[in-house]
Amino acid sequence: MNNILKACFWMIGAIVSFTGMAIAGRAISLDLDTFEIMLYRSLIGVVLVLTISHVAGTRRDIAPTRLGLHWLRNISHFTGQNLWFYAITVIPLAQVFALEFTSPIWVLLLSPLVLNERLTLNRIFAAVLGFIGILIVTRPSAESLSFGQIAAATAAIGFAGSAVFTRLLTRTEKITNIMFWLTAMQAVMGLICAGYDGDIALPSLSSWPWVVLISLAGLVAHFCLTTALGLAPATVVIPIDFTRLPVVALVGMLVYQEQLDRLVFLGAAVIFAANYTNIWLEARRTTVTKT
Repeated sequence: MNNILKACFWMIGAIVSFTGMAIAGRAISLDLDTFEIMLYRSLIGVVLVLTISHVAGTRRDIAPTRLGLHWLRNISHFTGQNLWFYAITVIPLAQVFALEFTSPIWVLLLSPLVLNERLTLNRIFAAVLGFIGILIVTRPSAESLSFGQIAAATAAIGFAGSAVFTRLLTRTEKITNIMFWLTAMQAVMGLICAGYDGDIALPSLSSWPWVVLISLAGLVAHFCLTTALGLAPATVVIPIDFTRLPVVALVGMLVYQEQLDRLVFLGAAVIFAANYTNIWLEARRTTVTKT
């Protein structure tokens, strides 16, 4: 089996996991608030990371290094993930996923500030095109722009910040160390935010399977996506990742009776074009430089 075919199978795993996390998030939204979801997800994540690292023999990689950068990365991710969990409960799933796909555009804009990478003309073009896609998806006006849309769009910025800080961390830190502090720090954040009013709800017996699914799906989705990117170029993987949108739109229609919105698909196509064009131009520039 060649690497591209393997990458396709890993991306199927990522798509199923991301979709499962959205369904589980909706299923327990009446039982737990977003902070409580993040608390329990992170606590389960700590157990999973410690268990897997013990089995894999990488427990020694966990160390209290670069904690300031870990905090920045996890505050960004915690904020984005909470907004994402809120958005999936108040606007159609297809809209949430379409706006989530703008995250790479925000990475382009944040990278020069955090990673000292150059803001090239093709990156500026991709950012402008991606912003046009956002406008098509949300169709903002005083009457139509909802807080759910704002939350989903802002979540993408949080995920972008997380990605940029993760890129910094990977220069010196092992993946096990990053994953441990991801789950441990966000468990603390979840505890503080969920418990500020002195009332932390316990999941009901029927909700625990959904909480476990969210924890597993989040870890599995990112592992599958990372593995796929290690097997095949981003120009191959990213188009597969965008099939999440029609899949989740179909789930929304069949499970939640959500209408299929042509403009959401059009906006998502523009956002995809922005991301793919930038990846293709960057890959071409790298090839030319090497030759």
